[in-house]
Amino acid sequence: MEINNVSSEIIKPSSPTPQHLKTHKLSVLDQVAGDSLFPIILFYPQTCSNNTSLNKTSDLLKRSLSQTLTLYHPFAGRLKDEFSIDCDDTGATFIEARAAASDMSEIVKQPTVDMLEQLMPYKLNEKPSVAVNLAAKVTYFEHCGGMALCVCFSHVIADITTAANFIKTWVTFASGSDTSSEDDDVIKHAVFGCSSIFPPQKFSSFSRNVISENHSNSAEILTKRFIFDGDKIAALKEKMGSESSSGYHPTRVEAVSAIILGGIMSVEKQADDFNHSHLVASIAVNLRNRVNPPIPEQSIGNIVQAGIAKLPIEKKTIDYRNLAETLHKSIEKINDEYLRKFHADGGFLSNMNDVLEGLFDKNCRWFTISAWCRRPLYEADFGWGKPAWVSTVMKHKDVAVLLDSSDGKGIEAWVALPKKDMAKFEQDSGILRYASIDTSLI
Repeated sequence: MEINNVSSEIIKPSSPTPQHLKTHKLSVLDQVAGDSLFPIILFYPQTCSNNTSLNKTSDLLKRSLSQTLTLYHPFAGRLKDEFSIDCDDTGATFIEARAAASDMSEIVKQPTVDMLEQLMPYKLNEKPSVAVNLAAKVTYFEHCGGMALCVCFSHVIADITTAANFIKTWVTFASGSDTSSEDDDVIKHAVFGCSSIFPPQKFSSFSRNVISENHSNSAEILTKRFIFDGDKIAALKEKMGSESSSGYHPTRVEAVSAIILGGIMSVEKQADDFNHSHLVASIAVNLRNRVNPPIPEQSIGNIVQAGIAKLPIEKKTIDYRNLAETLHKSIEKINDEYLRKFHADGGFLSNMNDVLEGLFDKNCRWFTISAWCRRPLYEADFGWGKPAWVSTVMKHKDVAVLLDSSDGKGIEAWVALPKKDMAKFEQDSGILRYASIDTSLI
């Protein structure tokens, strides 16, 4: 597949940022998130038919992006230091590309990291020549009339909720909706600083290297998409619920996560050395509704904290219900009381250090789950219909990103593992029973 960039420009906010909003203070949760870019890719079939319509589409995207940046001014700024963003209206990157001889269905039917990476403004391991907090790339598939829009967000100021709200606001401007509507909470509460709730801290005593080593990029990592059908998930949830003596009923994410974690355990049990006694599962938990009073859903930043479950790897048959329930308990533990104690007197870093030091040892394997489900990404209609497929791409070791399928019932899991483990993971009985690979979506 050959994709050629035809233009690149910097999009500035349509109105200058007021002086009193020129500095966006980071929270400690922003600080530990890192400054890498994470992509969301939206695929639209039959969008444009000729150069005139292509130009109109690009103009609309750029104009409405400029308006959106006025409300999300930190995304047009630059990282000043470890404590703040300078909202200087420098702008966001916007790239236009053409895929003259390629059909979009080639990507959607059997997506690979290499294919999806070509749709990004920058490659996954590439550092932009100019540091940006947001970059977008629109790729027109001239052969079929389809279009892919990839939006990359800096993790230092955005979690998936922030990113989804940014796209929703962008869509609102592009579609010409009334942005003054009282019901449009995305517009009313576009910017909300959480640094007062989770104050930034100095990192002299925090072991960043422990996390970075576990999530380092490598040529030996293989990323694949596993599709969990909605009916199979429903049956799995019902089975788990019937087996629980406590009345526990799993969510879609918990049920699918249990199957994935069971697959990782199966891989470990097949290892020649079998030297990991535990699997440490980390899942990002949205804190917005877990504190009192709640933080507005439209708040900007990384308003997430990890729920962590330490799971024994045993020779006996894997109990998926127990895995799901243990993960559920680690999530439910993160409530207002827990968060206030964890962050009291600026103790987040020392408390997190204690947690990490107790878990990162040679006998534990760490696996991270990021659930992007129940976000309105499939509602992103800029004026040419809703996306047929929403995706992401990553190369981090031992990570799974979960997204809704297009029908809202199933889940697509992007799983990244060392190459030596992926073949075993694909053959795990739970994965074979509940998931499929490379299913066409368009």
